[in-house]
Amino acid sequence: MNYAVILFDLDGTMADTAIGITKSIRFALAKFGISEESDETLTSFIGAPLLPFFKEHYSLSEDDARRALDFYRERYAETGILETSIYPGIPSLLRELKGAGKRLIVATLKPAVYAERILSHFRLRDNFDHVFGPALGDGEPTKTEIIKRALTEASNTPRDAILMVGDRVHDVAGARTNGIDSVAVTYGYGAMDELQQADPTYIVNSVEELRALLDSSP
Repeated sequence: MNYAVILFDLDGTMADTAIGITKSIRFALAKFGISEESDETLTSFIGAPLLPFFKEHYSLSEDDARRALDFYRERYAETGILETSIYPGIPSLLRELKGAGKRLIVATLKPAVYAERILSHFRLRDNFDHVFGPALGDGEPTKTEIIKRALTEASNTPRDAILMVGDRVHDVAGARTNGIDSVAVTYGYGAMDELQQADPTYIVNSVEELRALLDSSP
């Protein structure tokens, strides 16, 4: 069966958002006198919930972690959001899928207001029926919950006709919990061993491989 509905993650799947995110995390940490020099450490948390990242990795209290999240969003909303580039081949892939009659939905842990702004700025928004991400006051929902919300817009579509495309273990695990197939892309922020252990339905190494898979998928 061809996939009729395709859910796309944003960070690391459609867009390289690392510069804006890592600079905004450093801005937030500096407010607490913390200096993080490792780009690898910071990029490893892109696509994961930030509140537990601040608490677990930097030993911030619940209140301080929430303040750090507010500082992060302060810089990201003003500057970091457009320190972004779209991966080559993504715009044409989305147009092709849309033209082929696929329903495309964004399912991201990035606040929906930021996702909408990025997609509109890069003229990608018209490809998508819906954009699902947390509201700014929505706490820190898991990717499983975001995918579940997205699937409410595909309630008449069999689960085996729905596919999640993402770059982190959270995307794969969330897809599995919700009973849909997944594609893990290795060109994003997830490490290969992380993605292999997550056991997605498919693994691809480039946008061109993703295009070929979607052209030939069951």
